[in-house]
Amino acid sequence: MISEKITYRLHAVKRMFERKINEKEVRYALETGEVIEDYPDDTPYPSCLILSCYRGRLIHIVAANNSLEDEIIIITVYEPDPSEWDGECRKRIQ
Repeated sequence: MISEKITYRLHAVKRMFERKINEKEVRYALETGEVIEDYPDDTPYPSCLILSCYRGRLIHIVAANNSLEDEIIIITVYEPDPSEWDGECRKRIQ
């Protein structure tokens, strides 16, 4: 999931600043990350949860795909909480 046009929601920018996650890490995740959850019914665009590991740091990105504009919209970015995810941070702990 990569596009030339990446738009960051204000919420994502705030969380990136708080969590010290930079644009390089986000782009890397979009280029190499694994989609671990799909949200096809999200509006206004379908979105997904992407898992990436950049220099040993796991991050999750929720991104929407505006295919009409060839745009990826970054909704939020965070480091997964180990108490909420399995050991590989791919599946939620029920």
